[in-house]
Amino acid sequence: MNRKDLRPEIIKRLVHDFKFKEQNGYLRSGICPECNKKELFTSMENPWVLRCGRENNCGADLSVKSLYPELFNSWSDRYESTPEQPFAAAEAYLREARGLDTSRLKGCYTQESYHKGGMGSATVRFALSDGIWWERIIDKPERFDRKANFHGKYAGHWWVPPALDMANVRCLWLTEGIFDAISLYQNDTPAVSIMTAGNYPEAALKALAQLYQGKEKPFLVWALDNGKAGESAIRRHVARSREQGWKAVAALPAQGSSKADWNDHHLTGKLTKRHQKEYRYYGDLLLAESARDKALRMFEHNERPEFHFEYGNSVYWFKLDIERHMRAVERIMGERNIRDEREARSVALKESGAIKEIANCNPTPLYFMRSSVTDESWYYFRIAFPGNTPAVKDSFTAAQISSASEFKKRLLHVAKGALYTGTSQQLDGLIKKDLPRIKEVKTQDFIGYNRDWKAWIFNTQAIHNGKVYSLNSEDYFEISGMNIKTLSRSPVININPDENSLSFGWVDDIWTAFGENGYIALAFWLGTFFAEQIREQQASFPFLEIIGEPGTGKSTLIDFLWRLCGRDSYEGIDPSKGSVAGIYRNFAQVANLPVVLLEGDRAQDTKKLRGFDFDELKPLYNGRGLRVLGVKANNNETRDPPFRGSIVIAQNATVNASPAVLERIIHIFTDKRRQSSLTRAAAERLERLPVDQASGFMIRAVCREGEILSVVQEVFEAEKIRLEQHPDIRHIRIAKNHAQMIGCVRALACVLDIPAGRLDRTCEQLTVMAVERVKSLEADIPVVREFWDAFDYLNSLERFGVNHFGKDNRDEIAINFPHLMRVAAMQRVNIPPAKEIQDYLKSGRMRPCTGQKTVRSKVSELANQGRGEAGPKEPEQVKCWIFKVPGAQ
Repeated sequence: MNRKDLRPEIIKRLVHDFKFKEQNGYLRSGICPECNKKELFTSMENPWVLRCGRENNCGADLSVKSLYPELFNSWSDRYESTPEQPFAAAEAYLREARGLDTSRLKGCYTQESYHKGGMGSATVRFALSDGIWWERIIDKPERFDRKANFHGKYAGHWWVPPALDMANVRCLWLTEGIFDAISLYQNDTPAVSIMTAGNYPEAALKALAQLYQGKEKPFLVWALDNGKAGESAIRRHVARSREQGWKAVAALPAQGSSKADWNDHHLTGKLTKRHQKEYRYYGDLLLAESARDKALRMFEHNERPEFHFEYGNSVYWFKLDIERHMRAVERIMGERNIRDEREARSVALKESGAIKEIANCNPTPLYFMRSSVTDESWYYFRIAFPGNTPAVKDSFTAAQISSASEFKKRLLHVAKGALYTGTSQQLDGLIKKDLPRIKEVKTQDFIGYNRDWKAWIFNTQAIHNGKVYSLNSEDYFEISGMNIKTLSRSPVININPDENSLSFGWVDDIWTAFGENGYIALAFWLGTFFAEQIREQQASFPFLEIIGEPGTGKSTLIDFLWRLCGRDSYEGIDPSKGSVAGIYRNFAQVANLPVVLLEGDRAQDTKKLRGFDFDELKPLYNGRGLRVLGVKANNNETRDPPFRGSIVIAQNATVNASPAVLERIIHIFTDKRRQSSLTRAAAERLERLPVDQASGFMIRAVCREGEILSVVQEVFEAEKIRLEQHPDIRHIRIAKNHAQMIGCVRALACVLDIPAGRLDRTCEQLTVMAVERVKSLEADIPVVREFWDAFDYLNSLERFGVNHFGKDNRDEIAINFPHLMRVAAMQRVNIPPAKEIQDYLKSGRMRPCTGQKTVRSKVSELANQGRGEAGPKEPEQVKCWIFKVPGAQ
């Protein structure tokens, strides 16, 4: 297979991802990811580099290799070695991934292999000398702890491209990587590789000097990678080589935070002599010995009379006094007898150019962020300091970077001691060049799964297509061509990506301590990791209720389950103890993660019972909106954020809610009947297990997304039919909820090694729970049963009763709530307020409500007898709620 074989697949992806249109052998009108304009284009014959047509305003160059690395990272599978082509994969890698002419490299590389941790890969190996070599791993190198491998001591030496005649070199570039050296050499620039930035090729330079005895030695260009390590090494190596008598300068492949190297420039055609002159200029700026020296070099390069520049992580402003400069030129040419006006201007520049520090730090805009939901935007800056002070990164609003005073205040706020003393005009000059060119990073305002990106975004890690990504140096994730991050700082999810540190002893401990209930809760947690996907397939995801006696381990279980997804020392929130806005922010801040509601002390404080209405949870079952919010804007825009997680309710008493909510709940009850020394020891081990040894469970699960969802869907379809046909269930919603949980239980086997017998028992328990749930819904909820107990007590206690149809009426009950509350208060019987209990009574089953009407009261009639004409009387007619008595016709 050759490079052309990749072209159809690449073109297909480019058209889909960038919305290209095919026109006369070109892909045009693609959406540029840098400037978001329809100016991207590439050749269909050679679609290896994408370019933005807005050369002056954007000029983006995108390598297909960086956009679709999966097409370029498994060469042995694509190119099999044969006796005729033993180096087939290595040659293809050099040719297609690196863009090198392999016909000019014959004999200088071989194809070898690298093995570690039971995994293997082909490599491209280059020999430096006998027994010393370097090799690059070419088959999915991300599996290993390195991308390249050395053998032997290479310190003091370098690698020389084949056919490079070192005895006839006028200018020699010294790069880090071998591919960089080859890239330059194949662009007619003699170059060698010193392998690593810290390697000074002492022995190689001495050997080179021997070749030039009696002749002028080559000019050295130290061309290492840009970045802190490479730039520091360039300064050291240039100084050291100059001390040894070499003429040495520097070159950098890019300025700022760009990661482009010489091979990248080779792939994009940017290693021409014109481009190399620019890279030499970057190197000159790096070697400037003072702020004034750097300013003069920049002026000679661009001849702008006024500009800002950075030196030593401080920002300066250069301004040329034109009149003074011209007078100085005339005077110098006259005094020093200098006839070359250019030389005179250079001397005069030192007198007439004023340099002023405008910031004692270096604020650099990194990227732009926008929240389309709230129509807010930010610019993310890195603030670097002189010396070894760590850099600070934070966001600035548009208002804060458009005014010198606002910028100064924000800078002082985010970075201690950072001071800007320039004007607004100088601030515009400082950032106007960078702002149009910075990339845009897409954002979300929650932690967890994003349906549009199909990725889990956490605080410092992200997971996409089974691969774990870490934040880059600029605090965002680079995933499959997307630049994304979360704006939310809570909750903090710290997941250990090292699967080798994951402990599995807790799988048995959960079974020992909690039995089937523990595995049901674990399965619910697993299902929560895919709640968005399950709702997309099945339209809903149930709630989980864990209730039971105090001391039965509810908190231990929930705390441990949180550690499985990287959240330590946390159990949940008590909705009665927070503001309405705070409660609903907890619902909105996560996706594919649970929200745990703690209601343990409700029975002891009836006032708190009014703090949260569980009926408000009903729309969350289907992932619908939490509540409608007004958007801060000069219009009628509103926002209705969807619910993306799951609900867990943990308390001592059963939830008091309408049947519609109770139908949506998977109910777990814990007690002390099965507790023993073994269960206590298992629970204590769960409490002691560090989050680092447990949190890998989430990564392990999420990376098996396809397998898990397939099992959940397949089992759900079969179990839903079975439960709906069960003679003791026959309840569509309850059957669906418990079928979903059975699917999640079966999916545990995709992640953990669990005995099949345990999973069978857990699934049987879910069937029993479904039957019990149906029976419990046929009875009234606890708050309704408590009300009728109180009513019957008061009706028997009072002389004339509280049933306005008559104390002994066995068919119907008429309740006037003001009268009932007055009697209850006198008898010191606790009854919830009428407004709360009336909604529950409407859906009561034991004594169903048939309506409201005005009743000629038997209670009033009996109470008024014997009072005479003058005494106060009870009203003869009262408005009552009417209820039917069980068994009445």
